[in-house]
Amino acid sequence: MYEFDVLVVGGGLAGLRAALEAQKTCDVALMSKVHPLRSHSGAAQGGINAALGETDSWEAHAFDTVKGSDYLADQDAVDTLCMEAPKRILEMDKIGTLFSRTPEGNIAQRPFGGAGYPRTCYAADRTGHNLLHSLYQQCVASNLRVFEEWFVLRLVISEGRIAGVVGYHIPTGEIETFSANAVVIATGGYGRIYSRSTNAHVNTGDGAALALRAGAPLMDMEFVQFHPTTLLGSNILISEAARGEGGQLVNAAGERFMARYAKEAMELAPRDIVARAIQTEINEGKAIDGDHVDLVLTHLGEERIKSRLPGIREISIDFAGVDPVKEPVPVQPGQHYSMGGLAVDKNCSTSISGLLSAGESACVSVHGANRLGGNSLLETLVFGKLAGANAATMVEAKRARPDALVNAQREEERRVESIKSGRGKESVPAIRAKLKETMTESFQIFREAGAMESGLTKLHSLRDRFKNAGFHDAGREFNQAVIGYLELENMLLTAEAVALGAIARGESRGSHFRTDFPKRNDERFLKHTLATLVGGTLELSYRPVKMGRFPVKERTY
Repeated sequence: MYEFDVLVVGGGLAGLRAALEAQKTCDVALMSKVHPLRSHSGAAQGGINAALGETDSWEAHAFDTVKGSDYLADQDAVDTLCMEAPKRILEMDKIGTLFSRTPEGNIAQRPFGGAGYPRTCYAADRTGHNLLHSLYQQCVASNLRVFEEWFVLRLVISEGRIAGVVGYHIPTGEIETFSANAVVIATGGYGRIYSRSTNAHVNTGDGAALALRAGAPLMDMEFVQFHPTTLLGSNILISEAARGEGGQLVNAAGERFMARYAKEAMELAPRDIVARAIQTEINEGKAIDGDHVDLVLTHLGEERIKSRLPGIREISIDFAGVDPVKEPVPVQPGQHYSMGGLAVDKNCSTSISGLLSAGESACVSVHGANRLGGNSLLETLVFGKLAGANAATMVEAKRARPDALVNAQREEERRVESIKSGRGKESVPAIRAKLKETMTESFQIFREAGAMESGLTKLHSLRDRFKNAGFHDAGREFNQAVIGYLELENMLLTAEAVALGAIARGESRGSHFRTDFPKRNDERFLKHTLATLVGGTLELSYRPVKMGRFPVKERTY
């Protein structure tokens, strides 16, 4: 058994920032399914928001965030996000993040969708990569204990509070317990429940499923962001930075069609609006070859593309065979981000004492129904720091009895052996593929009751099929069949939470658009959805939105 004051689960930006903060006063360890530098945070391209300019302000940033959220964000959390933003940017600059600069030497900022000012700081179009490496270097320098390639099997709860976790070491098959006074979940999102996603393959909703089984609720799981521009075929992200630099979207007729959907903001409308616009063009037969539109960057010129969008150019050449300097980039919408996650307060605490969450795995709710580009990287740093600081205050908490952890370990050892010895006839990859297909067809950009009810029925059928799933690999070392089984178990539970919330929310708000309820309904649905696992069944309840300085208004761009 390993013993620590604080255990952070997840090696992306939120996890690293939490661990670095808690380690100032505590004995801390970080556990990750992959090496931290392989975390999905490294895929973030376009930038990170902060009101640094003289004409900008944190209040303006907060207004844009609340408006972009379609007024579902909790405004106290939004205030924290936006007030702390400049401090976190300057902190990252100080520790070595190589931000792009203006000729005067200031941190460069570009326009992003839904923002009233150019407030998105960037490192060319590899911002997440640069931030992740900078933070990881600090963790190495501080001798942070890192357990990489460990998969969490269970959160252990004893006497009403967190006791630690049971982990599975992927390289060896070893199962071990990790005792901790506080556990921070920072495992990212659940995008891989969809077929077309920009997410890394590790984003399988592990943190959400772990929390549900431990008794903590999830919040706003129905709000799934579809990025407007993913590369045709591979669905690799084509950053909003491309539109921030002046990229234009055109349909098969060569029309710059965003003028019909957001006349003033055009391509820099919030992501939900641009994604629906592109999908509408596709559905109405105005798309190129029936499945995509073009993102035109050629007018920006070779020098600007090479200096500000080098990653986008490289991705387009390598994965689509097109050079943005010379020809348009074929794009289509794809799942990108999870607004929902573990229900936490603005200090990142869940309903379980000692259990916290930060980053995409959490729903603090700063994004509400729709996240503005540039706010996700910011959320990881602001609330990662807060989660680490809050976790550090729990070091004096009473440790759980050792037998709770020992018993949990024995139960998980028996469960894993049972999984490996099972000879069920159902195929794990086949069920996983059908799950992705079902979510993509039934819970996509445009949603409708009949299709969603049919999708939920299919999810229940897949859950039943999963009971008879099996494989033929009983090995211990690097048994990816076991990991695939465990991930699918988490994906099925997470997908059902998304489905139930989407069916119950009879309105259109932000990323959740119902063709049978096309209007926003503040009277009935200006509230957060909570999903809790009760006796093996997911149940929904609701929580009021925390209002503040910005009254609810119609959202126009």
